[in-house]
Amino acid sequence: MGASPRHTLSFTMRTLLLGPQRFQTTATTALRSLGVEGPVATINSGWEEREDQVGELDAALDHRAVHLRLHHRMLDVIDKDPAFSAHALAFRDRHDDLLAAYRLRLHHAIDGVYAVQRRSTSAPTFGGVDDAIDGVRAVDRWYLTQLRALYDDLAEVAPLDSSGVIGWHRGEIAAVLEHASALVMPGGNVGTLLRTLRLFAIEIPESLPVIAWSAGAMALTERVVLFHDYGPEGARETEVFDAGLGRVKGVVALPHARRRLRLEDKVRCSVLARRFLERHCVLLDDGTALDLEADGSLPAGARILGIDGAIHEVRPR
Repeated sequence: MGASPRHTLSFTMRTLLLGPQRFQTTATTALRSLGVEGPVATINSGWEEREDQVGELDAALDHRAVHLRLHHRMLDVIDKDPAFSAHALAFRDRHDDLLAAYRLRLHHAIDGVYAVQRRSTSAPTFGGVDDAIDGVRAVDRWYLTQLRALYDDLAEVAPLDSSGVIGWHRGEIAAVLEHASALVMPGGNVGTLLRTLRLFAIEIPESLPVIAWSAGAMALTERVVLFHDYGPEGARETEVFDAGLGRVKGVVALPHARRRLRLEDKVRCSVLARRFLERHCVLLDDGTALDLEADGSLPAGARILGIDGAIHEVRPR
C-alpha cells in the first residue's frame, strides 16, 4: 500500500500551520512573511489561567499583538450569567458521560482492528481489517452525532443570543478582528480553546490571514482528533473529540507528532491513516511551517501518514 490519496482543501484564504513553538520559534518569520502591517489579534485561551502570560508571544509577534482574552471573557460570563452557567455545567457533565461511553466503545472497536491486523500477517482475513476499521469509523460517527445533539439541546435552553454578557463580549471581539491585520492562534488545552471559540461564536473573516500551531492548528480543522501514544498512563487510543472551525479542510492536524506518536510502529500508523482516509494526517513537528497554497492544497514537503504506515512528503505539483 502507498500513501493516502491526495485531496484538495477547498479554500483560498492565507493560512499558515506551524510546528510547536517551545523549542524552535518560527512564528516571527511566519508573521513577517505575510507582509501585513497593523495589529495582530491573538486567541490563546487554550493557555487557560496563563492566558495573560504573553511576554514571549508578544516578542515573537513583533509587539503587535492584541489579545482577545477569551478564557478571561468566559470566566466573566460564568460569573455574571448564572443561568447560562448552570446550563453549561449540565452540558459539561453530559459530555463527560458521552465521552466515557465513546471511549469504552472505541477501546473495544480498536482492539478488534489490531486483533484482525495481527492475524492478517499469517492468514487471510478476507477484508477483515478494512471492515474492522469501518466499525471504528461508525463509533466515531455515532459519537459526533450524539455530541451535535447535546449542542442542539444546549442552544435550545441557553441560546447565546439571549445573554447580554455574551453579546457584549462578542461585540468587542468582532471589533478587534475587524481591524486586525492577522490572527494568531497558539496551543494549550484544545478543549478549553474550542469551548471559548464556540461560546463567543468566533467567525474568522476569509480575508484575514491566520497563523496557528499546536491546539490552534487543530482548532482550525473540521475534526479535532486527540492522540498520545506516550501519555503518563500509557498509550491512549486516538479519539475524535469535537468539530473545529473548519477553515482548514481535509486535514487531521497532529502536533508534536514525534513526541506523541509511535511513528516507528507502521501497523499502528497505518490504522490511523486508514481510519481517517478521507483526510490527510499531517505531522506538525518542531520547525514545520506549512503555508497552505492559494487553491487550498498542502504545500510540497508537507509530511503526512500514508496508509502503508510510513511518512510521506507531498510532492511538488
